[in-house]
Amino acid sequence: MLVHGTGGNADSLFSGFVPHFSGDRTVIRPNFSGSGRTTDEGNALTVEMVVEQLAAVAREAVDGPVDLLGFSLGASVATAVAATHPELVRRLVLVGGWVHSAGARDQFHFSTLAKLFAGERDLFKRFVQLTAYSPAAVDGAGHEGLADYLRQDQWPPLGMGRQIDLCGRVDNRALLADVIAPTLVIGLSEDQMVPVDGSRQLHAGIAGSQLIELPGQGHMDWVATPAHIMELTRAFINGK
Repeated sequence: MLVHGTGGNADSLFSGFVPHFSGDRTVIRPNFSGSGRTTDEGNALTVEMVVEQLAAVAREAVDGPVDLLGFSLGASVATAVAATHPELVRRLVLVGGWVHSAGARDQFHFSTLAKLFAGERDLFKRFVQLTAYSPAAVDGAGHEGLADYLRQDQWPPLGMGRQIDLCGRVDNRALLADVIAPTLVIGLSEDQMVPVDGSRQLHAGIAGSQLIELPGQGHMDWVATPAHIMELTRAFINGK
């Protein structure tokens, strides 16, 4: 079960994963409210609400526990699922995640993101590009690539504002001790959006977890070339 992050969706983030797992596994890719083709009343999201939605999806889709991978906000929600519904999670993989948003830096970051989202779209997209990718990846896009990104109208989705708001209210500190599933934490060393210290805090708080830090990786760099994280995930869920 693969859980995407803020502003993403199951297809854009995980399409490269599916062919490598679907041959011998059922692959479940839910969308957060506000992403993909989801429809609801548009109310504010809570971690508890999304946790119960994901738990319902897991129960409906398969008979037995899932191997659960969450990225970014998806990692925060996946952590809460594992803590509150341990019977549903066999193994847990957390990529670019964090424990809580109470610190000054995170509050400043997510409130800035929210203000930009509610304001000028061009500035929002510029800020996201600079924080979501490593400097090398932004340079690698080139002048034309960056200009093309700004011209595209498909992103961000309208529902992203609710997800940004949820990011600013994440607090799993009281739940970490309740995570009993074997856990792999993957930190991204060049992450400017969710600093790698968030992954280190997850590792410190989840008993018996493993931590792997990927050098040179920004928050979203791996999405273009997911092979390494895919290989780490497969090895871990196969018990290697």
